[in-house]
Amino acid sequence: MSPHPTPDFLAQPHDERDPSPWRALYLDQSTPLPDDVKVAWLTDSSSKSRQFLLPFLRPLARTFIILFQVVKVFVPRNWSHSGLLHRFLAWGLQHFVSPEANWLILRHFHLGSQVLAFIGANSPVPVTSNPLAPMNIAALKDDLFLKHDLNLFNFVIRLNTALRAQGLELCKPDHVDFSMIRDPGLRLEDMPHGKLNFLDLQSAIELFTPLYQLMLTDNDFWRAANSLQLDETIGIYTATLLAAPEHLVLVNNKHPLVPLSTLRAGYRLVIHGLSTEMLHSLLDRFKRAQAVGVAVNTTSGPTPAD
Repeated sequence: MSPHPTPDFLAQPHDERDPSPWRALYLDQSTPLPDDVKVAWLTDSSSKSRQFLLPFLRPLARTFIILFQVVKVFVPRNWSHSGLLHRFLAWGLQHFVSPEANWLILRHFHLGSQVLAFIGANSPVPVTSNPLAPMNIAALKDDLFLKHDLNLFNFVIRLNTALRAQGLELCKPDHVDFSMIRDPGLRLEDMPHGKLNFLDLQSAIELFTPLYQLMLTDNDFWRAANSLQLDETIGIYTATLLAAPEHLVLVNNKHPLVPLSTLRAGYRLVIHGLSTEMLHSLLDRFKRAQAVGVAVNTTSGPTPAD
C-alpha cells in the first residue's frame, strides 16, 4: 500500500462550478506544512466519520464530561487508573481509529519532544528535556499521554527556574542549533488498516476525553486540559530564539493565564496538534535554510544569510 494514497479531493478533476474546499486547502501555501502531513490531515478532516459522526459525538462527549465531573465529587481525590486508561486508549486507536489519525497522533509525541529539545538547547542556560518517541501504538500504554503533559509543565518550570537563577532571558543565539529537528521516521503504511479503522482524529479525541477525565485525578485532567494553554508560551519561546515573532500567528489556543473550560478540550487538542505540526515544519524550514546559507523571510522567500 502506498504510504500516502491520493485522496479523492486530489484525484477528482477540478470543477470551477463546484470547487473542493479540501483541494484549495491542500494547494494553499500560506501555512508551513509538508505535503504528506497536509494530505493526511485533510484526508482525515474530509472523511465521512468527521462529517456525519462528529456532530453527534461532540455534544454527547461534553455531556459525559459534565456527568463524570459530578461522579468525581463522590470518589476519593486520588482515585486514578492511568494504566488501565492508557491500555484502553491504545486498544481503541489500534482497532477503530483511521491510519491517518494514528499517524498524526504518534508524530505529535516526536514533534513536541523535538520542539522542547530545540528550546532547551538554544536557551542561554541549556535545559534538558525528556523526549517521548513512540514508534507504534503499543508504546502508548506506558502512560505516554500523561507523561506528555507532565513533560511540558516540568520543562517550562525547569527552563524559567534556570533563567531566573542567572538573571537571563531568552534571546536569539549567535548560532541556532537545529540538530534535534528531524523527520520522526514513522510510516503511514505501518498504521492499522483494519475494516473498522475509520474513526477520524477529532471524533476519536472527543470520545476519549471523557474517559481521560473519568480515569485520572482531577489534578491530572485539569493539567492535561490546560497544558494546551501553553501553546502560545512555546510559540513565544521559539519565535524569540528565531527572532521571528510574526510566526506566532500560527499558534492559537488563547491566553495561557486564562484557563478555559474543559468542555472544549477535545477541539483545543486538535488545534494543539496542528500548531505543533506547523511549528515543527517552520523549524525544519529554518534548518534547511541554514544548511544552504540563506535566511528565511516569510514575506519574500529566502534571502542571503548575514
